[in-house]
Amino acid sequence: MTHILVVDDEPDVRPLFEQRFRREIRGGTIHLTFASSGEEALTIFTERPQEAVLILSDINMPGMSGLELLRHIRSVTPKRPPVVMMITAYGDEDSHKQAMDLGADDFLTKPLDFTDLKVKLASLPV
Repeated sequence: MTHILVVDDEPDVRPLFEQRFRREIRGGTIHLTFASSGEEALTIFTERPQEAVLILSDINMPGMSGLELLRHIRSVTPKRPPVVMMITAYGDEDSHKQAMDLGADDFLTKPLDFTDLKVKLASLPV
């Protein structure tokens, strides 16, 4: 089972992911956990690291940004870090470069292409 921690402050993200991954959730191949802020994601990651084989994080959020969250995750788990994919509505080169420099495994733009995301998830080592 792939545990995915989805971090986004937009309230419509949860129902969207649950709808798009409905079959995988029912089949027990994917488990989704949601955090509405970088701070909440960090708490989940610290208390239940098994819930974060993959972290999908928005970059622009109030409080702790996705890039700050990424920086912290990469500093505390250098030996076996989770896969981290950054998501943004703004596909600008500066954000992309900064995310990759901080250790992001991928950079996705909104609106998400869920077909492409599922292909990427299928190739993850679990």
